[in-house]
Amino acid sequence: MAVSERKDHARALFAGIAGDYDRWANILSFGQDRRWHDAMVERLAPALEGAGGRAVDVACGTAAVSIAIARRYDCAVLGIDQSPEMLDGARERIREAGFETRITLAQGEAERLPLEDGEADALTHTYLLRYVDDPQATLDELARVLRPGGIMASLEFGVPDPPVLHAWRAWTRIGLPAAGRLAGPGWLETGRFLGPSIESFWDRRTLPELLAMWARAGMRNVRGQRMSLGGGVVIWGERE
Repeated sequence: MAVSERKDHARALFAGIAGDYDRWANILSFGQDRRWHDAMVERLAPALEGAGGRAVDVACGTAAVSIAIARRYDCAVLGIDQSPEMLDGARERIREAGFETRITLAQGEAERLPLEDGEADALTHTYLLRYVDDPQATLDELARVLRPGGIMASLEFGVPDPPVLHAWRAWTRIGLPAAGRLAGPGWLETGRFLGPSIESFWDRRTLPELLAMWARAGMRNVRGQRMSLGGGVVIWGERE
């Protein structure tokens, strides 16, 4: 199957920043991404509280969320990402955290998950939908692998409301590229890309419309929470 321009760009982008992704992601989000991760992971509790269970972390990157899930719940975790460079970083982080027996990794795409229907008790995806060609079809596929009653939770960057919006635009248009220039060529490209990409995503849909997309994928009780003045958006729901 041919790779689209959008997916090809995403693969190249993340290949260039995989080595120090976690450190700079934390710096460039003013330390907020860890707090957002924790809020998303906490939404999985109805599906993962108690011993056992299986969680799937799609677009796992270097395994920050996978590790957070393993620390919070007594469950097995499968991390999936399309980037071999990111997965190399994930293996190192998992080894350092001591979760080699709890977290496994697989290379794969969110549009075609290497899982059977209903295999997962819980599923997360982080900063994913901006990088896929068909967000609705991707949500359909993500929901497919959840058991009935399973929980899906996601984290996306958001666009703050005025007057914070003006400061946010200054940061994403000027501050991020400047910080990225210090970090290296890969982060310079990321800094230039991130702000326009986030705004373009939300220009095409509102939060209520995105929640409705989740419902069309077979999710119920879908809710969204804007965090850090709207800079992050956590969404969660239950599989019908």
